[in-house]
Amino acid sequence: MNNILLKAKAQDIIRNPKSGVIRVALVFLCISLVFSVLSTYLMGSVFTQKDIEQITAHIQNGNEEFAIEYMMDKMPSAGSRLVDLLIQFVMSIVSIGFIIFLLNTIRGNAPCLGNLMDGFAFPFRIIFLNLLEGLLIGLWSLLLFVPGIIAAYKYRMARYLLIDHPEYSVVQCIKESTRMMAGHKWELFLLDMSFIGWAFLTFFPVIGWMVQIWTTPYFATTYALYYEQLSGHYDASADYVNFQNDHSEWL
Repeated sequence: MNNILLKAKAQDIIRNPKSGVIRVALVFLCISLVFSVLSTYLMGSVFTQKDIEQITAHIQNGNEEFAIEYMMDKMPSAGSRLVDLLIQFVMSIVSIGFIIFLLNTIRGNAPCLGNLMDGFAFPFRIIFLNLLEGLLIGLWSLLLFVPGIIAAYKYRMARYLLIDHPEYSVVQCIKESTRMMAGHKWELFLLDMSFIGWAFLTFFPVIGWMVQIWTTPYFATTYALYYEQLSGHYDASADYVNFQNDHSEWL
C-alpha cells in the first residue's frame, strides 16, 4: 500500500466538481449534526447547583439512598434511552449509505445523493454487524487494551464487505475482514496516524465543524480506496505515473 498515493487520489476525487462528494458529505454532516443534537438533548442529565447542594446535604446526613433516588430522577428516562438507541441505529445505517456513495463514486457507478438511504435496504444486517463487532472488540479488550485495538483493525473491512457481498452472512464478513487485514493492520494504523493533525482540529468548537466539511469526505474516501486496493478492485500502480507528474512535490 502507498498511503501517500491513496490520499492524493482521494483529494483528486473530492476536488473534482463533477464527483459531488463535498455536496453529499455536507448533507451527511447535517444529518449527523441533527441526530447528535437530538441525542444530547435526550441523554443529557442537567444538575443545577441547587440539585448538587441537595444531593450533598442528603449524603452528609446519611441519606445515601434518597440521594441516589434523587440522582436517578434526573437521569434520562427509559423512553429517552430507547429513542437514543434508535437514533444511533439510524445513523449507522446512513453512514453505510455514505460509504456506498463513495464506492459508487470511485467505481463510476452513477453515485447520487440517494445513496445515503441505500443502507435501509438491509438495516438489520448493518445493526447486527455493529453489535457483533462491538461485542467482539469488547471481549478482546477484557484481556488487555492492545488486543482490543488489534481486533478493531481486524474488523475494519467488514462494513465494506457487507456492502459488496449481500450473499455473505455478518459472521462471514467478520471472518473475511480478518483474513484481508492479515499483515495490513500496522499499515492501516499508520494511515490513521497520518490524519491525526486533521482529527485534532475537529475537536475545536465551530472550527471543528468547518474542518469536517473537508475531513469527513477526505478520510472516508481514502479508506474506501484502501479497501478497493486491498480487495483488488483498484490498482494504485496504474495511477502511479500520473501521480508522479501531478504530485512530484510529494515524493
